[in-house]
Amino acid sequence: MKKMIFKYVFAAFCICFTIGIFYPASSGAEITLTYSSFFPPTHIQSQLSESWCKEVEQRTEGRVKLQYYAGQTLTKAKQTYDSVEDGIADIGTSALSYTRGKFPLMSAVDLPFGYTSGKAATTVANELYEKFKPKEFKETKVLYFHAHGPGIIHTKGKAVRKLEDLKGLKVRSTGTSAEVVKALGGTPVPMPMPESYQSLQKGVVDGSMHPVEANKGWKLGEVVDYATSAYSAAYTTVFFIVMNKAKWDSLDPKDQKIIEDMNKEWAVKHGEAWDSSDMEGTRFFLQQGNEIIGIDNKESERWSQAVAPLIEEYSAELDKSKLDGKAVIQAIRDSLKKFE
Repeated sequence: MKKMIFKYVFAAFCICFTIGIFYPASSGAEITLTYSSFFPPTHIQSQLSESWCKEVEQRTEGRVKLQYYAGQTLTKAKQTYDSVEDGIADIGTSALSYTRGKFPLMSAVDLPFGYTSGKAATTVANELYEKFKPKEFKETKVLYFHAHGPGIIHTKGKAVRKLEDLKGLKVRSTGTSAEVVKALGGTPVPMPMPESYQSLQKGVVDGSMHPVEANKGWKLGEVVDYATSAYSAAYTTVFFIVMNKAKWDSLDPKDQKIIEDMNKEWAVKHGEAWDSSDMEGTRFFLQQGNEIIGIDNKESERWSQAVAPLIEEYSAELDKSKLDGKAVIQAIRDSLKKFE
């Protein structure tokens, strides 16, 4: 009798052991991930990221949970990518331009191609990544990209109606936008967005190059007086959302598929949100008694010609890094044609 019981117990153990090998418990286990964002919690882009977190939890039926940290409370904007790579944050979002030189191929999107909308810039960024899959992101899992609408010159105290008016003005900018300011004749002052309000308020800088949405999203409309609508020289800023590779690999394949599908949806949501917030930023800007300065076609062409060498020079720099600058620039232009 004892031998019979022993055989049953041993057989049950073998079955459980086999199930454990082929169907590990971790496949159905819950996992909690941290998500770091530099956007303040009231910003629409932060709210979209937080809604992504909630939707992931819902669609995975609670298998994947997220703790969302806005406003640089987990990692600073400049350290976000490295923090994800090192596992300090599981997921993170920041701007390519905050770590200049780290993402040479994708940063080409930031150049002043004369962007007309956030939807266009977002499409360009995601299509470029899918086409080239640059090695600069090989240490993380890329979820998706998004990019803001046209970035233009805003000034305090002095109106900029022609290129010459920019001479001698210190303009808050970052990454590619700093190069744009320099090409237009201004003096760039590299500075991340969270530091901009106070610097404008205190007169540390005379202006800022930023998308119109930031007039409300970051309240910059309270500390500037003019916006120069030179869209022919408009740049964008690409934002990445990346995940720690090990954490991504630890997810069940079905949950990975759910998230991949969601990423396509949310990239579109972010692009559309940039455009709707541009409209809100314009209203907020005008409500402060500020002025939007229009320029004629002749002046617009001057601005376009002033920044054109930046694109050529960047293409040459990519070639030096064996990244085929001509192909990258052409891919961007081809994507933009859909929105002409």
